[in-house]
Amino acid sequence: MAFMHNTLTVRIHAPAMIGADRRPLEMALGVERALPGTRLDWTVSDEQQVVRIPQRDAWLAKARSGGGFQLLCNNDEGRPVTLFGVDGPERLGPGGHALLEVHAELPLETSSLATALLENVAEAAHGYWGHATPFDSAVQASRQVRDPVRKPGSPPHGLPALKLTEQLRAPEIPHYLGWLNYWSEAAAQAIGFPGAARDAELLSRSRRTPAGGWVVQLTEAPLDYDNPEHIEALRRAYERFPVIGGRDSR
Repeated sequence: MAFMHNTLTVRIHAPAMIGADRRPLEMALGVERALPGTRLDWTVSDEQQVVRIPQRDAWLAKARSGGGFQLLCNNDEGRPVTLFGVDGPERLGPGGHALLEVHAELPLETSSLATALLENVAEAAHGYWGHATPFDSAVQASRQVRDPVRKPGSPPHGLPALKLTEQLRAPEIPHYLGWLNYWSEAAAQAIGFPGAARDAELLSRSRRTPAGGWVVQLTEAPLDYDNPEHIEALRRAYERFPVIGGRDSR
C-alpha cells in the first residue's frame, strides 16, 4: 500500500442510496470531466482481477454493493483513479441518518484538478459535505476522533478532539477538516460560513458551486501535518467553526 502515500483521498458524505439511483453514474461522469483522458470503465472481479465493463452506464445502474455501488477504476497503474460507494447504517450515522460514503482516490500529482473533481462528485452525490486530502493527512485527521470509552487518548498535534460520527446531531455537520473542503449550502449554514468579516482569508481560496455549496481550500499547498503553518491553519479553522466535529455540544 506504499502507493497510497502519493494519493489524494476524496470522501463525500451524502444521503443513502434508494431505488433506481442515478448518482453513481453522475459521479463517474464528474470524475471523467475533471480528469481529462480518464475513463472509469473497469472494475475488480470476484477473483480480484481487473476487468473491463462492456456497457459501463447500464452496468453501473445495477452494480449495487451492500447498499452502495461497486468499484470503478481506470486500469492505469501509473495514474490510478478509483471510485466506489458504501452505505452506512442508521445506527452509525449522524442524527440517526443512514449515509452513502463515496470514496475516490487519485494521484497526488493531479491535485491541481482536485477542486473540480471534488465539486463534480460532491454535487452529483447530492453530498452534505466532503473533502479532498492527501492520504497521510486524512489518516491524521481520523486520529482526532476521540471518545472516553471507545477511542480514548489525545488527538495529534494538539488539535481538538472530535466526536464519533454517530454523536453528531445532523448529517449536514462536517466531521472534520481536510485540505479542500466541500460544504453544501446546508452544511455551510450549519457551521456559519461564510462570515464576511471573519472569513476573508478562507473566502480568498473558496469558490461557490452551482448548487449553492462551497469548495474551501484550507492551505495553499496540499495539507501536510508535518508543516507547522498547516497545523496552525487547522487550529484557526477549528476555532472558527466549533460546530465541526460536534464540539459545540459537549
